[in-house]
Amino acid sequence: MQTDTLSATFAALADPTRRAILARLSEGEASVSELAEPFSMSLPGISKHLKVLESAGLISRSRNAQWRPCKLETEPLKAVAGWLEGYRAMWEDRLDRLEAFLKLTDPNAREH
Repeated sequence: MQTDTLSATFAALADPTRRAILARLSEGEASVSELAEPFSMSLPGISKHLKVLESAGLISRSRNAQWRPCKLETEPLKAVAGWLEGYRAMWEDRLDRLEAFLKLTDPNAREH
């Protein structure tokens, strides 16, 4: 069964190590050893995290002679932001309606 893109992105973002890797890559390309520096784990351990990120489309790897830089890919993050935006708008609307209701029912309510 193939996982949808949004689910794969959320699954990849669920791990704090992977989020830290993405934060580092937001500053620019980096090698596996550069990405591994702040963590107390082996290079194969970091590589497993990178494979998850790459499978979700959050990073890409290229080859430059001996160096295989990793690069952040933003399209999956844009898809997550778009998905969340619909919910943000819905909750803001609900909170605005709740505030209006509370002002109608509480004679002591003041404008902010």
